[in-house]
Amino acid sequence: MTNKEDLDDFSLFKDAVSGARKIKQDTIKPDKPRIKEKIQRQEIKHDRVRDELEKDYFSDLYEPHLEEQGPTRYIRPSADKYELKKLRRGDYAPEIYLDLHGLTQQQAKAELAALIRECKKRHYQTCCVMHGIGTHVLKRKTPLWLAQHPDVVAFHQAPLEFGGNGALLVLIEIEEMYARR
Repeated sequence: MTNKEDLDDFSLFKDAVSGARKIKQDTIKPDKPRIKEKIQRQEIKHDRVRDELEKDYFSDLYEPHLEEQGPTRYIRPSADKYELKKLRRGDYAPEIYLDLHGLTQQQAKAELAALIRECKKRHYQTCCVMHGIGTHVLKRKTPLWLAQHPDVVAFHQAPLEFGGNGALLVLIEIEEMYARR
């Protein structure tokens, strides 16, 4: 009996769909390369936005007040004054170096932004920026740019073993759990 019922059901179904035609597929299935391209475009866009924001930190128009007497130094008003003394004595050894010799001002700004971003990413607390002496352009501008960045806690003219008058030791603000004090 079941075979006869199955044949009746099949013939009824066949009669019901006899005038139907195949529907054309008009949707696009997302494939992995398109998703990767979209993510990469978003990452590039975020990198551009971040770079633009970091360039805004380094304005040539704004000049923070730095003491003109003695070595080049700066400490954020909310920071502990003892940190500056530790930088001066060389208690903080630089974990990464940046050499600005031969760069233009725009290139130097971009490199400083990249250095601070890399320090934050790798949880480096101290870096050394070697600006040299030369025509005094980068020697004058580098401290002004660094003082404007919100992640720079302090900087001081480097001790002789790290570059002396042609370099700055920079203390970067990192998360407390990664601090090496």
